[in-house]
Formats: sequence, C-alpha cells, structure tokens
Amino acid sequence: MKPHKILIVEDDRNIRSGLADALEFEGYTVAEAADGSAALREFNSFAPDLILLDVMMPGLNGYEVCRQIRRSDPLIPIMMLTAKGEEIDKVLGLELGADDYVTKPFSLRELSARIAAQLRRKTLSAGAPAEAENASFRFAGWEIDVQQLRAFTDGNTVELTSREIKLLQFFAAHPNIVLERDRIMDAVWGSSFRSSRTLDQHLVALRRKIEPENSPKLIETVYGIGYRYTPPE
Repeated sequence: MKPHKILIVEDDRNIRSGLADALEFEGYTVAEAADGSAALREFNSFAPDLILLDVMMPGLNGYEVCRQIRRSDPLIPIMMLTAKGEEIDKVLGLELGADDYVTKPFSLRELSARIAAQLRRKTLSAGAPAEAENASFRFAGWEIDVQQLRAFTDGNTVELTSREIKLLQFFAAHPNIVLERDRIMDAVWGSSFRSSRTLDQHLVALRRKIEPENSPKLIETVYGIGYRYTPPE
C-alpha cells in the first residue's frame, strides 16, 4: 500500500521542517508550502491525503486557503495549526470546513494520533455505499443535502461541512435523547478521538448556521453529560 501523502502549510521554517522530518520518519510522504499561494499550488500538483494548515501566514491566510480547497474537495481532512486560542478563530475555521484544530505548541505524539484518526475516517468514508453519499434527510425544518453539503429551508441555504452533516445525521436519528459526549464522538469522529473541546467548537459553528435567532435551541447542552436534539413541534 502506498504511504499517505501529507501537505504541511506553515510559514515558520523551523516548525515546517520539524514536522516534515517527524512525519517522514513515521512513513508518510510529505510536501511543504511556506504560504497560502504555494499551498494551493501544492494541493493541485501533490494531491495530498491530508493537509496541516497554519492559520496566520503572509498573503493568503489559512482561512482563505481552507475556503478555496473546500470548493474543489469537500472531503479531504484539513487540520488547522494555530498559536491563537480564541474560540471565535476556531469556530471560523470549522465553519469554513476544517476537520480539527491543533493549538501551538502541540505534542508531536498527539498530532500524529490525530492525523492517523483523520486518515482512517477518510478511508472508511471512501468505502461507504454510493447511495449513502447521495441521500438527503430532514433536520427540524431543514432539508439536508449530503452530496451538495448544504441545508435548505424557506428559501435560505447554508453551507455545511461533512463533519457537520454527520453530526446532524446522528442527532436526527436520536431525537429527544440525551447523548453522552463520548457516544457522539465515537459516532462522528471515531472511537480513537477524545477531544471534547473539538466537539463543542463544531457544535458552536453548527448552531450558528441552523438555529434561528431568538428561538429555542434545537441542540441543547446537557451540562456534565452531553447534548440533546429536541425537534420543534
């Protein structure tokens, strides 16, 4: 089996080189880009299986690179690397289609485990039945189109990420049930993933898209346990 290919997009040469050396040692094939424009060129020529994407870069920043890549490939795993810890920055990245966030400084061991988990999920998704990819389903008043990665209601359209759609599918299949955090992460991220903060950030981004202002929450936080989807009457 051919080794997976990872594109590292990072303007700090020391961090970029260190990541490349560590990932090549683990058996990955690596390409590097020092800015956003180079990242888009490498994405098209290198055809990576996963992207490690720095947020703050000269020229095109990581958010814009993520936005442009998602237009042509809605499924490639994108893990954003940032020294910024503010929640709004993380939510923006997730809204644009990032699959995970790693804040600098980070542990190479943790990063390696997250990369492996993302690649496993990509492999499993690639083997899913074609009819599942073409399905649509209802969530509250929204029609969710899995293939288009969009949700529609009353003339409004919002863009969704593949992870957000998986979350909506799982909640729609379990209405009015309190779902533990671990159970949600097992279903949506896989049993090896245990970053509940990432779950919270994805749900913040998702709620901003599908929950009308000044209305009861569709996805309610059950403190100390998890979340509950309550369909509107």
